[in-house]
Amino acid sequence: MELGDSSVVIPDSFMNYRDDITMQMSMVFDQIRAPLIVPVLRLGVYICLVMSVMLFVERVYMGIVISLVKLFGRKPDKRFKYEPIKDDIELGNSVYPMVLVQIPMYNEREVYQLSIGAACGLSWPSDRIVIQVLDDSTDPTIKDLVEMECSRWASKGVNIKYEIRDNRNGYKAGALKEGMKKSYVKSCDYVAIFDADFQPEPDYLWRTVPYLLHNPKLALVQARWKFVNSDECLMTRMQEMSLDYHFTVEQEVGSSTYAFFGFNGTAGIWRISALNEAGGWKDRTTVEDMDLAVRASLKGWKFLYLGSLKVKNELPSTFKAYRYQQHRWSCGPANLFRKMAFEIMTNKNVTLWKKVHVIYSFFVVRKLVAHIVTFIFYCVILPATVLVPEVTVPKWGAVYIPSVITLLNAVGTPRSLHLMVFWILFENVMSLHRTKATFIGLLEGGRVNEWIVTEKLGDLKAKSASKAPKKIIRFRFGDRIHVLELGVGMYLFFVGCYDAFFGKNHYYLYLFAQSIAFFIAGFGQIGTIVPNS
Repeated sequence: MELGDSSVVIPDSFMNYRDDITMQMSMVFDQIRAPLIVPVLRLGVYICLVMSVMLFVERVYMGIVISLVKLFGRKPDKRFKYEPIKDDIELGNSVYPMVLVQIPMYNEREVYQLSIGAACGLSWPSDRIVIQVLDDSTDPTIKDLVEMECSRWASKGVNIKYEIRDNRNGYKAGALKEGMKKSYVKSCDYVAIFDADFQPEPDYLWRTVPYLLHNPKLALVQARWKFVNSDECLMTRMQEMSLDYHFTVEQEVGSSTYAFFGFNGTAGIWRISALNEAGGWKDRTTVEDMDLAVRASLKGWKFLYLGSLKVKNELPSTFKAYRYQQHRWSCGPANLFRKMAFEIMTNKNVTLWKKVHVIYSFFVVRKLVAHIVTFIFYCVILPATVLVPEVTVPKWGAVYIPSVITLLNAVGTPRSLHLMVFWILFENVMSLHRTKATFIGLLEGGRVNEWIVTEKLGDLKAKSASKAPKKIIRFRFGDRIHVLELGVGMYLFFVGCYDAFFGKNHYYLYLFAQSIAFFIAGFGQIGTIVPNS
């Protein structure tokens, strides 16, 4: 008897049973294929094509608007009055508005010195500015370090306040709300907000406050983010590509056409009277910044985006931190839309077109459709048509529209054009989490109010310059395994193999590449290389 004889290893009865099961499953599939699977899949294709067209039209529209803005030079100082604040010998420093600078933080060991130092370095009359550090840290060692840092700056004559509370109710929104209740805030006209990893340049206030001072209907001036660690790894480069489009196109278009866009939660300065009129900070969702922006807009306030003003900050360098961040950024807007859609539709303070822009363009297309169609269409429906050849996807929907959308997204980061294929695969992987988070927000699922602070690593450029050794963050094996990504990866790989042998559309070229991307993420082999901190 030969060693390789299968009858020794697998009994004939078991092999027959296996063949029977396979045959039965094939028969069941064939029986429900025509009456159930084909119609359902066709409906899915139709819905996804409609959503793709919606996203395509939105991207083309924004591309046209941003081109016209650049062509005709619609700079901020041409849309809003801007005059530098001039000294007055008689009035002295009272000619300058009183500015509050808020820095909310939570266990920010790596970055607290950077943010506090940058805020204290802002150029503004010392008696017309208050730095407010809102420390929600639960680590007593870190709290002591932050308090000592505040004391160090106070000893230099900086008007800095260290504020803590005995709970974390409302998370960031709760901390900001408590900070606004302090007695010394009543004398302030404007409030600038910087997250713990943001480092504004000294001239930040000189470039933003004059717009608020000379335009009484202007509520917010938002600066652009500048990523100090975009070259840290491939994952941070992918993030830069996505966020650059958001700032270069989405924010600019919203500012130029409707004077509305979503406040980014940091690197912006608010008129305090507008903030209060809108109802102040609310913690009903995890996007308290967007919530405030929408409410202020419905009161008739205008916003300005300054793309030329950049504030340094840090991108998540680990896949775990990035997933948590994207869950919050996807779940929050969907949940906010659920809670505010009716309020927006019935509002009488803004025009019909602005309502359409906020509901359709801002929420439905960008915050819902963009996530859902990316995953459902390109990672579920399109691969399924390989197994059910009776259902076809027109080439314009499968190739042309996504190609144009991808190219339009690339305008934000020209230096990364050569990484476009990697960006597509990475975005499709992340669309799994964004879609899941979107439905959690819409349905108010269990994780709807989950708030996990994004891990930060500090001044990466300084550490790189000092040639600090690289290290691989160690995780437990279970922390590295992501079942959802592995499941989708196996599905795409199976469909790719089927298409390679029996298909006609050559989708397997995409399916194999995308399955590999899901496997890499599923085994946690992404974003793990970071500087030694």
